[in-house]
Amino acid sequence: MKTGSFVPEGYVSALDVYQTQTAIGELRRIFEAALENALGIRRISAPLFVDSASGLNDDLNGVERPVSFDIPSAGVTAQVVHSLAKWKRMALGKYGFGVGEGLWTDMNAIRRDEIPDNLHSVYVDQWDWEKVIGKSERNFDTLKKTVKAIVGAVCETEKKIVLSFPGLHVKLSPEVFFISSQELEDLYPALSPKERENRIVREKKTVFISGIGGALASGKPHDLRAPDYDDWTLNGDIMFYNEKLDCAFELSSMGIRVDEKALERQLGISGCTERKKLPFHSMLLAGKLPQTIGGGIGQSRLCMLLLEKAHIGEVQASVWDKTTLDVCRGAGVELL
Repeated sequence: MKTGSFVPEGYVSALDVYQTQTAIGELRRIFEAALENALGIRRISAPLFVDSASGLNDDLNGVERPVSFDIPSAGVTAQVVHSLAKWKRMALGKYGFGVGEGLWTDMNAIRRDEIPDNLHSVYVDQWDWEKVIGKSERNFDTLKKTVKAIVGAVCETEKKIVLSFPGLHVKLSPEVFFISSQELEDLYPALSPKERENRIVREKKTVFISGIGGALASGKPHDLRAPDYDDWTLNGDIMFYNEKLDCAFELSSMGIRVDEKALERQLGISGCTERKKLPFHSMLLAGKLPQTIGGGIGQSRLCMLLLEKAHIGEVQASVWDKTTLDVCRGAGVELL
């Protein structure tokens, strides 16, 4: 896929702006019901920002700067969340959820250091979900079963939305091809990680790439992950083939969360051992938080994929650079 925003030659949206807004509302309702049924989880309310001293914010790749502001009445500095990966686990423990029970919530974030293109915006919206599992379920079989359930919910949504909007012709593959990031590097050692993703997803259509965050045989990770939420040996990304853009389309990053041993190991590798003193981390290391599996599923991403849009700005309102605005305006693409 090209870098920066572009419009594929001959692209014309199947839906106008009004139809798009109607479709987004219906798509969200369908998918939320399908996700609840697939994973056995229920919606709860979640914060837009957290206390910066709590250790609850997700630092993603470790370089993104959170949007911060002071709250004089509370005497704290708050940060707009990057994701709710750690907050959800804390909430499951606080609310007393048992094994097999879980939650999902609407997560809205501002990632001001994001480089906008067809798939990325400084505004991020996700269905963030988390589920309690037993210690014996911390294995790849649990991860694989959950991935298949989410893909099933996506494909169920696709079938229903196409019936409501006959102008759409998207057809996703419900069969998931599982491959580790190391196996992918072994297959295509001369390619970059993104080039590997495109190669395998063009061939297999629906792919789960596991083992994200740790160094591969080349000495480099497939991609970066924060050390304190996913277990790098039990996580991965769900990707679909995007026919409009001819590329791998990441819909979800997810995984089984770190236990005490994994947290110690990954903080050490990342040089972040000072985090062990933060409230979230100290609770986890003391065994006071449940074992969980969780992830985020892009809301605008799913709408973009199923409504056959070429740019994420066609399904979400955000702020764009002049080049993106000019490229889209010149091709007759309406950004919200």
